[in-house]
Amino acid sequence: MKSLKLIGLAFGASIALSSAAFAQDVTVAVAGPMTGGESAFGRQMKNGAEMAVADINAAGGVGGKKLALSVNDDACDPKQARSIAEKIAGAKIPFVAGHYCSSSSIPASEAYADGNVLQITPASTNPTFTERKLWNVARVCGRDDQQGLIAAQYIAKNFKGKNIAILNDKTTYGKGLADETKKALNKAGITEKMYESYNKGDKDFNAIVSRLKRDNIDLVYVGGYHQESGLILRQMRDQGLKTVLMAGDALADKEYASITGPAGEGTLFTFGPDPRNKPTAKKIVEAFKAKGIDPEGYTLYTYAAMQVWSQAAKKAGTTDAKKVMETMKAGKWDTVIGPIEYDAKGDIKQIDYVVYKWDAKGGYAEIVGGGT
Repeated sequence: MKSLKLIGLAFGASIALSSAAFAQDVTVAVAGPMTGGESAFGRQMKNGAEMAVADINAAGGVGGKKLALSVNDDACDPKQARSIAEKIAGAKIPFVAGHYCSSSSIPASEAYADGNVLQITPASTNPTFTERKLWNVARVCGRDDQQGLIAAQYIAKNFKGKNIAILNDKTTYGKGLADETKKALNKAGITEKMYESYNKGDKDFNAIVSRLKRDNIDLVYVGGYHQESGLILRQMRDQGLKTVLMAGDALADKEYASITGPAGEGTLFTFGPDPRNKPTAKKIVEAFKAKGIDPEGYTLYTYAAMQVWSQAAKKAGTTDAKKVMETMKAGKWDTVIGPIEYDAKGDIKQIDYVVYKWDAKGGYAEIVGGGT
């Protein structure tokens, strides 16, 4: 009995010690569409966050403490995103890398601000995110008024005198990007022949495709996500249209090619210079590939968001969100996607969008200079 009692005491002590050790961890979060139509990008974010946390811990953690990662699914739904944000704030988590959809990041940011959580989005590009004077928001990507301008410049140079159509999916991201592209095109003296909306989640685009055919559209710009863009492309080809499809950064995942097949060849989209090709990313890319992961799209952007926060927290000597944000905006941070500096709003100072083209083999390549 005595030996059993001693064993029980020893077991209890080990549980207490492990609990104490766990209590010393600093929990950080990643939030995005782990399920739903944009889950491909949620997987990118999860992969990036997990690798970053592992690497930060291997280097000694933050302030002598290890990081623990909380993974949260918002399914790109604004209400679900707000609910997740309230949960993260309630758990006293000081930092979240998220969200993916702008329609999720914007409402979530308000709950984070109230709950003292610093938010860095790897992917939300709608300008509104950083235009509301919230103290807690930042991003490691560009904005729609920047990538819309690049898209418009490319269209103006390469499709001058052609018939242009603009579509949007009515979401914060899709309509915002389409409107910024339209604005820049109109300023360049180009008036679109057709401007039309559809609903995110739609499957049948034959009515829209028929209008594109009737109006002899040479290029259709889509402000929306990869699934609907892929279906629009396929249905254009089914009706015999050779119209070029162009969209934004939401096409930066190989799932687009799985939807279109070889028909996706020639599709254009805007995105930052591929971080996988940067010297700063070489070792990390190799580590991802050793695990059988292609760190495409926003994988490395999420990794970079974690890097910025961890470096700023170390320099600030605290994980307090407001102090870390003050340190972030005052510093320059070395990341896997290159050096990052912030303006007062939380936008990065280093902006560089280019144009990519999908090939018949399901890959995409940068078009040098973004307008040639």
